[in-house]
Amino acid sequence: MSHSRIEEELHNTAHIDYDHVAIQWNPSVAQLYEDALKYETGSAISSTGALVTASGNKTGRSPKDKRIVDEPGSNKDIWWGPVNTKLPEKVFRINRERAVDYLNTRKRIYVFDGFAGWDPKYRIKVRVVSARAYHSLFMRNMLIRPTKEELENYGTPDFTIYNAGAFPANRYTSGMTSNTSVAINFHMNEMVILGTEYAGEMKKGIFTVMHYYMPVKHNVLSLHSSANEGADGDVSIFFGLSGTGKTTLSADPKRFLIGDDEHCWSDDGIFNIEGGCYAKCINLSADKEPEIFNAIRFGSVLENVVYEEQTRVVNYDDDALTENTRCAYPIEFIPNAKIPCMSSSHPKNIILLTCDAYGVLPPVSKLSSAQAMYHFISGYTAKIAGTEEGVTEPEATFSACFGQPFLVLHPYRYAKMLAEKMELHSADAWLVNTGWNGGAYGVGERIKLKYSRAIIDAIHSGELAETEYENYEIFNLQVPKACSGVPSEILHPAKTWKGSQEEFTSTRNLLAQRFIENFKLYQDQATHEVVNAGPIFS
Repeated sequence: MSHSRIEEELHNTAHIDYDHVAIQWNPSVAQLYEDALKYETGSAISSTGALVTASGNKTGRSPKDKRIVDEPGSNKDIWWGPVNTKLPEKVFRINRERAVDYLNTRKRIYVFDGFAGWDPKYRIKVRVVSARAYHSLFMRNMLIRPTKEELENYGTPDFTIYNAGAFPANRYTSGMTSNTSVAINFHMNEMVILGTEYAGEMKKGIFTVMHYYMPVKHNVLSLHSSANEGADGDVSIFFGLSGTGKTTLSADPKRFLIGDDEHCWSDDGIFNIEGGCYAKCINLSADKEPEIFNAIRFGSVLENVVYEEQTRVVNYDDDALTENTRCAYPIEFIPNAKIPCMSSSHPKNIILLTCDAYGVLPPVSKLSSAQAMYHFISGYTAKIAGTEEGVTEPEATFSACFGQPFLVLHPYRYAKMLAEKMELHSADAWLVNTGWNGGAYGVGERIKLKYSRAIIDAIHSGELAETEYENYEIFNLQVPKACSGVPSEILHPAKTWKGSQEEFTSTRNLLAQRFIENFKLYQDQATHEVVNAGPIFS
C-alpha cells in the first residue's frame, strides 16, 4: 500500500501510524465543519454561519503550565524565570511520546501546513498536527494560508505543533505541576500540547516562537501590537493590554488594518505574523464593533459562546461558560484589511495605550526615546473593581513589553531594538491614557472614546508633533496644551481633579512609586538614562 508524502513525513518524524490513522491534510473549511459537527460534542453552526465549538474545561491559556526546553542552542538567550520555566529535553520527549500515542489512537487526525509572517523573506513554515477539526480550522484562520502552488512546494516545516490537548499530561512526570503541559523545544523546533483544548495556546505558542526566532536569528523586532496604515503610507503601531482600546483605536475606517495583535519590524518595514484575528466576543454588538460582528460568518470559529437552541442566534452578553468568549476569523473578513498584511513603510508613530484607573496619567504625552523604552518595558495598565474577584479598588498591573507571557528574551533586548528602530526611522512615541480623568475609578469619569479618537487623529495628522507642551511633574511627561476635538482642561489631570490637590498629589505619587518598584525587576540591564526616564521624586 502506497502512502502520501505527508503520511511518510509524519511516520518518519513522529511515528504516526498511517495504517491506522486517516491523515486529513489541509482539508477545506467545509470538510472541517462537517467533521466537527459529526465527531465533536458541543459543535453547531450559528445563525450567521460560524462554527460554534467548545474548548472543554480550559477556556483560557494556562501560563503556569508553559515550559521551554533547556538546551545548549538557546538557553543563553532565554529570559529564565517565572515566565520561561526550564524543562529538560528528556521530559519533553516523554510528553511528545505521550501526545503521539494519543494521536495514534484516533481514527483521523488533521494536519495544516501554513506560514507565520507575511514577509516571504522572514516567514516560517508551521505544521499543526491535531486530533480535532476545530483546532485545525482555528489555525487555518490564524496562520497564513498557502496558495496551491506554495503548498505543492512547501517542503519540510520549520516548526511543528503536536496538539493532543484532550489527553492529560502525567502529573508525576518530572517538571509537571498539573495535567496540563504546553512545551516548546527550540532544538527540535516543536511544541507539544497536553491537557488543554483551548486553541489560543497554539496561537500564542507560535507568537512565542517568533519572539525567539525573529530577534535572535534575523535581528527583526517582534511586537505584541496592532498596526495600521494611512492613505499616504504612514504606519502606526499600537501597544496595549486588555481593556486599553488597542483593537478599537487601531480599527480606523480612514486607515488600512495591517493586523490586530502580532507584528514584526524588519529593515524592510513591518509585517503581520498572522493570517487572521482572534477577537473577544463578550458584549459584542453590531453598533460598537461592526467589523468584528460582520466577520463572524462561514469560516469563522466561535469559542465557548451561548446561543439560542432553536434559532442558533448567539447571545454575546452571556458569560455563563466564560467571559473569555472568542472568535477566530481570516483577516480578509475585515473590510479595510491590507492584503498582503505588510508595509514597506517604517512606523511613524508608536502609541503606548494604558487604561489608568487612578486618574493621574494625562490623556496623551509625547515620549522621548528613553521614556518610550521605560514605558514599553513597564507595560502599565490598571485593573478596576468588578473585573476580577477580590479587586475592590484600582490595582496597577504591569506586563513587560505589553506581552510578558510571550517574551522569550529579556524585555530590555526588545526595548533596545525598538529604540534603535525609532531613532533610525525618526518615529515619534506617545503614551495615551484611555482610562480615568477627574479622579480615580468611582469618582472620575472614563475618558470619552471620541476624545481618544481625536487624540489619535491629531497624532496622525501631525498636529501633536508641532504643538506647545508643558511638563507633567514627577512622571516628567510632555503634555500638549491643546488638541483639536479635546477640551484643553482634561489634558492635564490636576486641572480636572474633583478632590483636593493634596489628594491628587498623593494618588499621583502612589502610582509613580508603583512604577519605580516594578522597574527594579529590569534595571540591572537598563542604562542609567532609561532608569531615569521613569518617575523621579526630587
